[in-house]
Amino acid sequence: MSWLDVLAILRGAVTTLTLSCLGILIGLPLGLGLAVIRWARLPGLAQVVAVYVSLLRATPLVTLLLLLFFALPELGLPLGPVPAAILALVMNTAAFNCEVWRAALMNFPREQYEAAQAVGMPALTRFRRIVLPQIARASLPGLFNEMSLLIKVTPVLAVVGVVDITRAAVRIGAESFEPLPPFLLAVAVYAPIVFAFVALQRAVERRHARREAAA
Repeated sequence: MSWLDVLAILRGAVTTLTLSCLGILIGLPLGLGLAVIRWARLPGLAQVVAVYVSLLRATPLVTLLLLLFFALPELGLPLGPVPAAILALVMNTAAFNCEVWRAALMNFPREQYEAAQAVGMPALTRFRRIVLPQIARASLPGLFNEMSLLIKVTPVLAVVGVVDITRAAVRIGAESFEPLPPFLLAVAVYAPIVFAFVALQRAVERRHARREAAA
């Protein structure tokens, strides 16, 4: 395996990280918004969100990706491989994040929210200062787990031509007739990416623990 092959896998790593981070950055707040809609029991809208989340959680990412890539052009909305990949990742992870956030919201003591409402605190301030800090702590393990899973499912993006780590390794192995070295390198590249997310999770949890101890 040549240095050009190594660079190709590293370029695939950049693609993997970029698409994963975009999916996380958009899907995380979107999932929170969906969870709040269900938690608030908004008539009609909450039911629509529930159906959306159920469908997306039941749909394999590769199926969703192919549907977006091939069906949207029929509706006059052509998407390239990268935009289709980002949209599929966002829709998928937002649905799973919604359930993580909603579980934390279901366990949140509404008495605190109602007490703040009774003293005249605006709704947005109540949510930002009382609800969000508590549900964020409770949701951390589930959210970081979903982030790690999102990175590990990015190889399915290859079905529409996105060259990620795995797609680059497959191509190099096919061209060189030596599949083992590129796949070993792919594993070596994936590992520190996932470990970095685990380390970030532990750092955030330690920070929250120090804040609670100082309070």
